[in-house]
Amino acid sequence: MKTTLESEITVRDICEGFVYNELEGKGLFGLSGKLTIQPEYQRNYIYASDGGKKEMAVIESILKGYPIGLIYFNKVDDDNLEVLDGQQRITSLGRFVTDKFAIKDENDMEQYYSGMACDKKNKILGTKLLIYECEGTESEIKEWFKTINIAGVPLNNQELLNAVYSGSFVTLSKEEFSNSQNANIQKWSAYIKGSVNRQEFLGCALKWVSKDNIGDYMSCHRFDRNINELKKYFNSVIDWVSSVFTDVESEMRGIEWGRLYEEYHKKAYNPTKVSAEVQNLYADPYVKNRKGIFEYILGGSVDTKLLQVRVFDEATKKSVYANQTAQAKVKDLSNCPLCSVGENVNKNKIWSFGEMDADHVAAWSKGGATVSKNCQMLCKTHNRAKGNR
Repeated sequence: MKTTLESEITVRDICEGFVYNELEGKGLFGLSGKLTIQPEYQRNYIYASDGGKKEMAVIESILKGYPIGLIYFNKVDDDNLEVLDGQQRITSLGRFVTDKFAIKDENDMEQYYSGMACDKKNKILGTKLLIYECEGTESEIKEWFKTINIAGVPLNNQELLNAVYSGSFVTLSKEEFSNSQNANIQKWSAYIKGSVNRQEFLGCALKWVSKDNIGDYMSCHRFDRNINELKKYFNSVIDWVSSVFTDVESEMRGIEWGRLYEEYHKKAYNPTKVSAEVQNLYADPYVKNRKGIFEYILGGSVDTKLLQVRVFDEATKKSVYANQTAQAKVKDLSNCPLCSVGENVNKNKIWSFGEMDADHVAAWSKGGATVSKNCQMLCKTHNRAKGNR
């Protein structure tokens, strides 16, 4: 890959013809339309997501004469460039000179670019940027893009995949799933954890439709002119979840709904009964893992491991063990109640504490509480066998 240092390009040059799309949250063009600021392999603009601290820091650095770092352009042809690295800084510059945000002055007052003194405006516009123009094949450019993004705010996996498989499919997918102005985001946020701008909603949609083979799916569909399958599958999952679970709980965010949809969407559920069971489990003090409630119900309320039902503490187990063992020795029977019944080789065996597990006499799922009077110690073999029934 060939690189050429350009040191005479100023902020004024970069911001000439700057366009910022508020709807999509990205800078589009600069350098009088010659520069594409956010090609599809770039992440969304995220410098405003922390309350604007990062974008304000870019402007303050220039006013103080501090360098804002190297910037890399990809030379597409003689008349077109695209930002390879530095789009967050460039977008911050363009947003500021077009009055999209303000900085604090020396008196801690908000100041927009249009209201600044001329000398400060000129200092910003006249600042020269250190820019490398790079030329190479698509593979070389994207490999370089991944390399230079190791530092700073690292690209997440979906952002890297967008870079590798950039094309019409990524463009359309980002318009749908990476657009913070999409009216559906609020609904989707009940079930998906992450940031729209960091491509995590898109990553979730792709994970669901591809059955966790995102790279292969994006490669196959890279140049598709529609995302109908992706949207249809994603909406099918969301609609299914919201119809089965009519109450929206905070623990629903980030659950593997795509996997659960594949396993359970052909089963019929009564939403009223499901809602009642969810509320009962939420009110149960012995349920430690609320996120597991939803899969537990979908699976027929059988697998209590999903709930991490509170276990007996050590003091309770040792007390119960001591009582059982003492009574067993008097009767010359095993201290495991199930071993002592019938005729078997362990009928009279006294198990050590470490060879036994605590068990609910009356199962938790049938109303048995995790209290001392409902605890019994079983040998590990019988405890496992009882738990499987």
